[in-house]
Amino acid sequence: MHAQEAVRLYAAGSLRGAMSEIAAAFTAGGGPKVVKTFGASGLLRQRIGDGEPAEVFASANIAHPQALAAAGMSGPVALFARNRLCALASPEIAVTTETLLERMLDPGVKLGTSTPHADPSGDYAFQLFDRAEAVHPGAGKTLREKALKLTGGPDSPPPPKDRVVYGVLVAQGTADIFLTYCTNALAATKEEPQLAIVEVPEYLAVGADYGLTVMRNASQGAWDLAFFVLSTPGQEILSRHGFTAVGAL
Repeated sequence: MHAQEAVRLYAAGSLRGAMSEIAAAFTAGGGPKVVKTFGASGLLRQRIGDGEPAEVFASANIAHPQALAAAGMSGPVALFARNRLCALASPEIAVTTETLLERMLDPGVKLGTSTPHADPSGDYAFQLFDRAEAVHPGAGKTLREKALKLTGGPDSPPPPKDRVVYGVLVAQGTADIFLTYCTNALAATKEEPQLAIVEVPEYLAVGADYGLTVMRNASQGAWDLAFFVLSTPGQEILSRHGFTAVGAL
């Protein structure tokens, strides 16, 4: 019997911990080895569109895998997890859920985001700015102009190896407040416990739907991995990493 070929998984950077554990569990259960590539979902979609040999694409939004499906490059798109934005804050910045908008608008506070279009995290942050505009005219424009697009772009520095880049950026003072996924913020505080996680107030809250697709002509192992992500064990792993599970197949 021939050994199964490794499955090529491309996944959002925010899924690094969860998908690494899912891949290990999948292989331990008899599935093939998984070769993982992590990065900003928009940049990964572009790389796949340019011909890189991904088999499974796990994106931090629905739109990027839908674009591949619409181009005939992949099969249907499945919602497989949900996330939301939180603020990761320096201990030197006094900020609570109630004062988050006020502090983000403070000219003396450095506000970090990821890069819109390249990374869905940046898109979600800018959606939050639109919500701010609706309740505080002028706030959205101010936030868009002051936001430091520090990660996830084609020209962003590579993240430090085996570190959560958002925690590093806040800890070193590049940003005082960084809008990122709550799962990223949780991982960052495990490395930098002095940092604070601030929940976004409901009137600004933005949710993130994660989409999964399997590329055309992918191996059976790739389909098996996708179904494992949607299974009870896969969903339980996502939940342990702070994602909201969507219900197992």
